[in-house]
Amino acid sequence: MAAKTAAASKSRTTWFTNDRFGMFIHWGLYSMPARHEWVRNRERITNEQYEKYFERFNPDLYDPKEWAKMAKAAGMKYFVITTKHHEGFCLWDSKYTDYKATKTPCRKDLLKAMVDAFRAEGLKVGFYYSLLDWHHPDFPIDKIHPQRDDKAFREKEKKRDVRKYAEYMRNQVTELLTKFGKIDILWFDFSYPGEDGKGHKDWESEKLLKLVRKLQPDIMIDNRLDLPGSGDFETPEQFQPAEGLKDKEGNPVVWEACQTFSGSWGYHRDEMSWREPEELITTLIDCVSKSGNLLLNVGPTARGEFDYRAQERLAKFAEWMKRHDRSIYGCQQAPAEFKCPKGCSLTYNPETRRLYLHILVWPYKHITMEGKAFTSQVEYAQFLHDGSEVAMKGLEEWQSAHKLGGENSLSITLPQMKPNVIVPVVELFLKK
Repeated sequence: MAAKTAAASKSRTTWFTNDRFGMFIHWGLYSMPARHEWVRNRERITNEQYEKYFERFNPDLYDPKEWAKMAKAAGMKYFVITTKHHEGFCLWDSKYTDYKATKTPCRKDLLKAMVDAFRAEGLKVGFYYSLLDWHHPDFPIDKIHPQRDDKAFREKEKKRDVRKYAEYMRNQVTELLTKFGKIDILWFDFSYPGEDGKGHKDWESEKLLKLVRKLQPDIMIDNRLDLPGSGDFETPEQFQPAEGLKDKEGNPVVWEACQTFSGSWGYHRDEMSWREPEELITTLIDCVSKSGNLLLNVGPTARGEFDYRAQERLAKFAEWMKRHDRSIYGCQQAPAEFKCPKGCSLTYNPETRRLYLHILVWPYKHITMEGKAFTSQVEYAQFLHDGSEVAMKGLEEWQSAHKLGGENSLSITLPQMKPNVIVPVVELFLKK
């Protein structure tokens, strides 16, 4: 049974491990206070105090076609949208709640137009659905709830029934998986079992998982239902794994790093610690060099636009990916015999048998690659951005004159000036 389950999971994730790059979108009422998507939690805001945002939410500049075009241009192959975040607000016209976009001044189902727009650009569709819901009347107060410190409120609401809430979640998930066509990813978030927390027993995760598999057997599900082994992929958040992720038996697992442009997932007007384009592109390369994906987040404004800083960085991705996407799509960690030179990162496409040397620190004239794998298998080298040949010399040709490298080393000769691209890439053709 375990082998059968693993085979099914691998079948579901084949496209995912080829595409490598996706867009996360966190959008909800929290775009109005514009100071982090956890603003209710951080500032202990009650439902009544938060209602002012619901009463005024009207993203009049919302154009999902524009969003989709930016994502496609940046090289992203799929997207994941927060259909409902922890605040409980729903972007679609759910029949199980009035806490939804169609009941705000906007009066629109914001999700359907988004799904249609991204599909039209060829991107696969992912739905994020929060397991938490700080607005729902049957969601029990716990250590993460905004009113966790209000003892009188806790006492007043102690009879909340998590079973009714679990049923509510299943009803909404059924809507999401039956009203919007084929959905490629379902991103549940998140479990925090233990004292004053919530885990699989609260969510009734087994029932939820069974429902999802029944409605859409080919959908990918993340690993946050508090059911070990049930997810199709791991989700390290806001950090880069030191190496590719493995299970307890040491087998590689499918994984995706989810990260932000800055320190917030939702729109944060005053957040200024925005990451530089070179570091962001290097993060994507680093993920692929470890056989992982990158899900990079955008937090649209309350009027429905991408923040100008996000647009600037997406444009830099578009510029780089236009000429370097071969080093990302269909690529994975290089075989162990190819040792990566210092200041570089290697990715490998097993179908085309090409190695991609991403030069993160520009050297003076030469990079030497140590090992017989390079000398015996590399037959041609070129820059990826313009297809120009990069000269190669083996040990015998260099060692007598310059003593460059040890035995079985291959050196490439680079221009003194770094090419005018953020991260230059040398494409190494291996013998077939």
